[in-house]
Amino acid sequence: MTAAAVRSMALNRLPAPTPTPAAAAMAPACSSLTGPLTRRLPSFRGLWMSTRFVRVSSAQAQKVISRSSRRQHVVCEVPETTEQLPSVSKETWQTLVLESDIPVLVDFWAPWCGPCRLIEPTIVNLAKDYEGKLKCYKLNTDENPDITTQYGIRSIPTMMIFKDGEKKEAILGAVPESKLISSIEKFLVR
Repeated sequence: MTAAAVRSMALNRLPAPTPTPAAAAMAPACSSLTGPLTRRLPSFRGLWMSTRFVRVSSAQAQKVISRSSRRQHVVCEVPETTEQLPSVSKETWQTLVLESDIPVLVDFWAPWCGPCRLIEPTIVNLAKDYEGKLKCYKLNTDENPDITTQYGIRSIPTMMIFKDGEKKEAILGAVPESKLISSIEKFLVR
């Protein structure tokens, strides 16, 4: 008898493993918690790995989800910039933005928005590059819903350029610096 045949016979005699709570917790969270659910869980048979289908009730799935929500998760965050844009609010909007004698770039953002935090260092750099020619501010959309609604902001980040108290251009999304520069250059006083 060959070694492969002996190994095969030994593997066939092993009992099939039953899913443990830990194995059930490895299953992805289900989108619907109604009715019995079918999960594809990995199981091991000796040196070989196969996949078995296990029926999980909605109560068991809820336990898995509540157990997995207690676990610590790794969250990727954008580091805070050392220099931040000055903020504008409903109270300061008129004087800082609409009555400005030079063009103004306003970054509509929210603290929970990853792309907003990604583009902020770019705008900070542009504020330095265009100092004296362009003012740059940020407006928290959560704290200033009136202005956000007034200018029709539907997604963030949105950067708007104002000149002579009027909205001239809107740039949606975390765009490359070159796109921001080309938009800014159109409205600078020469």
